[in-house]
Amino acid sequence: MTPLAFSRRTLRIHETDLDVATLQRDGNAEPIVFLHGFGSTKEDYADISLHSRFDDHPVLAWDAPGCGVTECSRLDRISIGLLIDTAVAMVDAAGYERFHLVGHSMGGLTSLMLADRIPERVLSFTNIEGNVASEDCFLSRQIDQFPDDDCERFLQRFIKRVRQSPAFASSLYAASLPHKVRAQAVPGIFRSMVDLSDNGDLMHRFLKLRCPKMFMYGEQNQHLSYLPHLARHSVRLACITQCGHFPMYSNPPGMWNAIAKFLQFSKSQAMSL
Repeated sequence: MTPLAFSRRTLRIHETDLDVATLQRDGNAEPIVFLHGFGSTKEDYADISLHSRFDDHPVLAWDAPGCGVTECSRLDRISIGLLIDTAVAMVDAAGYERFHLVGHSMGGLTSLMLADRIPERVLSFTNIEGNVASEDCFLSRQIDQFPDDDCERFLQRFIKRVRQSPAFASSLYAASLPHKVRAQAVPGIFRSMVDLSDNGDLMHRFLKLRCPKMFMYGEQNQHLSYLPHLARHSVRLACITQCGHFPMYSNPPGMWNAIAKFLQFSKSQAMSL
């Protein structure tokens, strides 16, 4: 086991000062970069150090601005745009010329936009229910469905609605939200997610990526209308059983197994070229 080390990195992006909390380790294989979802943290992926199939891979994960213990001087300036620029700065600072990319939900959307910006550097992309269509805004669109000028009150009511959801891990996720996300960051994050999902041509961006791509989804979400479309365009699909939107909470062995198999597939594809 090669443990992950906690560290911090200071950045200034969009005239905003960031003190980014990271988990990282070195290694001799191809790096893997992880981006977490809204209201989650880098620790969603910390168990990678316990899975021997990923031994020797350098790993980098961080708390996005507005989440976890990352500090941000201007919470009102946080959006997916700032998260993308933060991701570019983080992989550059780590010295990763090329890397495998894994992103969940908000982190999947950020990863997609990152891969779209620097496609030549992404070896593979595992998209864990990251936004690719308007229908994916079942959480973020609540900023319009339940408008409230008070950020704290909106977050508290959002938490209550999530807790009452019948989806796997909803109560667990809801319970941690007050500790993992700043209320003032929520409007900018949610509005930019909705705007990109409705107007950002995300499906086209995803399908045009030339690297191997996998879309991972929970068994409860197998109704997503675009899954057959992804399959027809050579996107590998991974359905995680007994799971909703959060495979890292509901079925982590299934998630890690799917990621490991996909990385092996990606490497075999690269060797055959």
